[in-house]
Amino acid sequence: MYELIQAAENTFYINSPSKIGVYRSSAENVWLIDSGNDKDAGRKIQKILDQQGWKLMGIINTHSNADHIGGNTLLQDRLNCPIYSTPMENAVIENPILEPSFLYGGYPFQKLKSKFLMATPSKAQNISLANLPDGMEIFPLGGHFWQMIGVKTPDNVYFIADSVFSETILSKYHISFNYDVSAYFKTLDFLETLEGTLFIPAHAEPTADIRPLVETNRAKTIEILNELLQICASPKFFEDILHNIFEKFSLTMDPAQYVLVGSTIRSYLSYLCDMGKIEAFVENNYLFWKTTEPSL
Repeated sequence: MYELIQAAENTFYINSPSKIGVYRSSAENVWLIDSGNDKDAGRKIQKILDQQGWKLMGIINTHSNADHIGGNTLLQDRLNCPIYSTPMENAVIENPILEPSFLYGGYPFQKLKSKFLMATPSKAQNISLANLPDGMEIFPLGGHFWQMIGVKTPDNVYFIADSVFSETILSKYHISFNYDVSAYFKTLDFLETLEGTLFIPAHAEPTADIRPLVETNRAKTIEILNELLQICASPKFFEDILHNIFEKFSLTMDPAQYVLVGSTIRSYLSYLCDMGKIEAFVENNYLFWKTTEPSL
């Protein structure tokens, strides 16, 4: 882990639990794409930069999940580097308690304040203000989180963050976090149109052809949606739906999985409701979900 791998002439990545992009804009200067999951990741990144004799010009955070911004604070404090992302992601980067608060739907209890769900704060700026290297492109990747972005380096290498997950992760966990299902499907369609030298997802192996992995992620999302339509064939309230999902896919609940999977299932239900496939109604002071059309 934390091995520097060259992907193209000036494009590298650090192989870590959440892959970290490195673009060399000159012989001495580099940009990071994300910073890992904690201050230890930050230390390891700094060690790699020092070994190469590189100066860190800035960090681009694709989004504000804790495992993508966890090294920000240490690197910014030690190297005085600017950090850039989109406005809504910056709100979480600067106020990390917003992540567990959003996932839980209220003030998070202590077990939800772990480094897995809550990074340390760092100062961030709008990506539109960044003096990026010539030829570097930023593009939106809606769906997974508020305003997630991807980065294309001048080497035609795409860093595509959490827009897709590996087959191994999907087979084990089944439900990858998703905030806006409609936007997510649009992102998958967009990824299929891209032509690049290499695609580097944060949680899958780099590949020259992203289309098969896109289709795997699309199929898993549709599988979950269809499962919800079956579960809600008779009226269900949310906790019952969530229990059925955990049982169906043999998942193990803990506080973190409760909020991550629970938030995602709420987003799936919203998507189905807005499509007219499921209705939400209140009875006896319960909010129920009931399938109205049993197929997508």
